[in-house]
Amino acid sequence: MVCHARHVDIVAVLFIVVLASLLGWAEAVAISRGRMLERLRETTSATDTDDIERRVRDALEQAADARWHAEQTSHDTGHLTELLTAGVVRLRDDLTVESANSAAHVMLERRPGTMAGRSALEAFVDARVEAIARAAMEFGSANGELTVRSSGGPTVTVRARRSPVSGVWLVLEDVSELRRLQRIRAEFIDNLSHELRTPLTTISLLAETAAREAESASPRLRDRIGKIEIETGHLTQMVNELLDLSRIESGTAQLLLDEVDLIRVARSNAERLRLFAERQGLRVVLDLPERVRPVRGDEDRLGQVLINLVHNAVKFSPDGGEIVVGVREEEQEIRVWVRDPGIGVPAADLGRIFERFYKVDRARVRGRGGTGLGLSIARHVVESHGGRIWAESREGEGSTFAFTIPLAPVVASPAAGVAGTPEARPGA
Repeated sequence: MVCHARHVDIVAVLFIVVLASLLGWAEAVAISRGRMLERLRETTSATDTDDIERRVRDALEQAADARWHAEQTSHDTGHLTELLTAGVVRLRDDLTVESANSAAHVMLERRPGTMAGRSALEAFVDARVEAIARAAMEFGSANGELTVRSSGGPTVTVRARRSPVSGVWLVLEDVSELRRLQRIRAEFIDNLSHELRTPLTTISLLAETAAREAESASPRLRDRIGKIEIETGHLTQMVNELLDLSRIESGTAQLLLDEVDLIRVARSNAERLRLFAERQGLRVVLDLPERVRPVRGDEDRLGQVLINLVHNAVKFSPDGGEIVVGVREEEQEIRVWVRDPGIGVPAADLGRIFERFYKVDRARVRGRGGTGLGLSIARHVVESHGGRIWAESREGEGSTFAFTIPLAPVVASPAAGVAGTPEARPGA
């Protein structure tokens, strides 16, 4: 029993020793890990947490600054639009009015502050504004003109621009007075032209009669009668050009579109001015291919362009020279040109010679100046056909005036059986 008790005591002591060792090891591990965790906590709280808090604080301050600046910018923008005499309307993406300045309310005959939240149709009572806004959303910009509410309301131009952020900006301008003055000018020119035509026609007929009856008269008398005919022709041309330009600019001149052969136009109108050129000691030479494809246009108007260019070339060319009228087919258009051996156009004037009433230095023309309207009319006609017109010149070396007209669109032939096959045309 004594031995057994001793063995039990030894086992118990060993168990206590082992348990104490394990507890000591566990305590050491716990202390070590605790110290590690404490260092991590201290490090985290001392470094990452402070850094994160500082970054968050900086970001909040920057956001607050940005918001303040945005509010100030919005306030300044609103204040600026209120100072403008033009109407300014901002539409959201769904084309409802987000904001409108006081000028817009006045132009549209609305009470102040009643446009916000309304649709474009409700605000303007005109479907064209909605169409203009949608076009601006799609293409970036669009323009139009409308009369507010009734025929007696103001006439307003609408310029729409897509916002880089969202929605559309509309800028409204009251052009009622401008349109009224344009109508007065057009009516004045129209009345003046009709009043002048009758006496000019009479003078022209009398001059022709006097010229026939003066065949046996002295050369001096025949020369004076010839000058009367020339000056009467200039006055008649001036009246016709004034009336024509007035109608073109007012939009009342309508184009009668058809397929036009520009070779035929060049040949027939050059022939019309051949006698006029010969009287000035000049020859008209044609540089034409056998055929070109047709263009879509008004044959009389395109002929008028060519007559103006040839007439201009005759006026500014010295005796004994050649005026060349040419036509060429290019990739998507037909080019027509008139080249003269004249005095040329100074480089400083090339950019302005197509403006109405603009004339190069009169001293260089030696009495052959015109109305300053022919080239302006030519520009209007060419641009109304979707073309372009320009001049190339060196002073003292002559000039070349050229214009292009797009080719007529190709129409699919029903008998061809294949979509897109061009329809056969005579001479194509």
